[in-house]
Amino acid sequence: MIQQQWTYKPFDEAMAKTIAEEFNLPPLIAKVMALRGIINREQSRHFFFPDRDKLHSPFLMEDMEKAVLRLHEQIESEGGIVVFGDYDVDGTSGTSLLYLFLKSVGVEVHYYIPDRENEGYGLSKKGIEYAQYIGASLLITCDCAINAFGQIDYANELEVDVIITDHHKPDEKLPNAFAILNPNRFDCDYPFKGLCGAGVAFKFALAYCEKYGKDPELVWEHSDLAAIATAADLVPIVDENRIIVQDGIKRISTGAKPGVKALLKTGGLWDKEVTVGRLVFWFSPKINAAGRLGDAGRAVKLLTTKNFIYAMEVAKELERENDRRKEITQHMVEEAIMMVNGTCDLEKDNAIVLAKKGWHHGVVGIVASRIKELYYKPTIIIGIDDNGGRGSCRSIPKFDMVDALAHCKEFLNGFGGHPIAAGLSIDTDKVDNFKQSLLAVANKQIKAEQLQPRLKIDSEMKLTDINGRFLKFLSSLEPYGPGNMRPTFAAKNVKVEGLPRLIGKTYDTLKFMVKHDQSIFEAIGFGMAEHYEKLIRNEPIDIAFAIGENEWNGRKTIQLELKDIKLGGKNA
Repeated sequence: MIQQQWTYKPFDEAMAKTIAEEFNLPPLIAKVMALRGIINREQSRHFFFPDRDKLHSPFLMEDMEKAVLRLHEQIESEGGIVVFGDYDVDGTSGTSLLYLFLKSVGVEVHYYIPDRENEGYGLSKKGIEYAQYIGASLLITCDCAINAFGQIDYANELEVDVIITDHHKPDEKLPNAFAILNPNRFDCDYPFKGLCGAGVAFKFALAYCEKYGKDPELVWEHSDLAAIATAADLVPIVDENRIIVQDGIKRISTGAKPGVKALLKTGGLWDKEVTVGRLVFWFSPKINAAGRLGDAGRAVKLLTTKNFIYAMEVAKELERENDRRKEITQHMVEEAIMMVNGTCDLEKDNAIVLAKKGWHHGVVGIVASRIKELYYKPTIIIGIDDNGGRGSCRSIPKFDMVDALAHCKEFLNGFGGHPIAAGLSIDTDKVDNFKQSLLAVANKQIKAEQLQPRLKIDSEMKLTDINGRFLKFLSSLEPYGPGNMRPTFAAKNVKVEGLPRLIGKTYDTLKFMVKHDQSIFEAIGFGMAEHYEKLIRNEPIDIAFAIGENEWNGRKTIQLELKDIKLGGKNA
């Protein structure tokens, strides 16, 4: 494993001192606030008390007026509508949100989720033909189609108008859709660019309510779906997303939707606090499992049903499929590691590109993430079958994967996504040329220092600083997520108390007690078994950690969630 370099986030000491004086706060709390830009009472109110009224007007988004008018025209004419969504959590949650909202305002609405294996990513001709077949002259996409030029032209030929709702990075040229709602359009001045696909759909629904005098609660009752998508898509939990997620988590916790309640119960979350982290790691993979190994439309059925018994049946089915997905993933990760060790020149090349026939398209993204984390290099994993290759890409900071793919587009049938996570399709006979082209781009653009993983730490602290007031402050910072991550702290020269244990199904999780002065806390390190030897040397250690809680049998205790462990004084 590559050693992480600990770096402390820079902050304005004078500003932190001013914050401490104005709010009468301990220096450590003031420092955390300064790092988040909460420097006065107005910003404090805005951050700590998210308010629906603080959402930006949806009509600031380019084409919103046009899209709302077209939707109303369809509703007035009693024409049918098809919502076409991507097969991931963002797409299926957003599709469910739009489907339920449109039904609530009396629309004849249908949904279509493409088959990952047979149709691939994005708006498909089959979906467009389905809309024409059922007589729906309006199709609304969710979380896709921003680069679907040919498909939009095909829809126009069939006289099916398309309203695109998406958030992915577009080309400067846009498809010839009736309307395109995407805050990341180059010509869009919408003030917040961090919405996920379901977030854009959420704003579209709010815009319709505002324009035609509908109760916005018809939209807000689905903030749980927007929150699930926002968490799963790893967009920043700031600005509008913070408001939507906070409201959505409250609704998720009530289990108002049978499908959401069923996922909480089958995932062992029903009696636990719902957090963004638990949505990402425990909840969302079950929704994703529907499309990774089977029909993603099941996710929409689950999230929109009113029948709890049916919801439990689907949720249990997805739980089983997710377990099978884990087995497939583990096997592919092991194969990928063997290929890296046998075929990659890690000293020379700044990226990893692996392709193999038989690799499951549904899990290449997870495998790419694992390999990227293991070697800390941009990674592309391509699964090949008789129809060609489909790949998933994961990058590191400051290396824009979409731009890198654009340099190699002569070898690709299609690509798209975000700077850190993207996807591609390719003919099998072009994989080798693509690999050499991508490696050339990475070797030219990536500097050696970029390949050194850095652990950013908010502040050094003493374990004695962990008290009731500090824990209450940390709680007030929630919901955590990208852009507002749980603070990471460092404590130096702490003592390991007692004998450390290795736990979990694969015994790769560390659990032990740490002590400094009279303060003693439980610490847990997921996937950190390689640090075990440091803990039994009877020497002081330095730890980097976030402060969380462990729930067991209805009892909550403070738990330090470890990010890294070094022998005392070895963290330069």
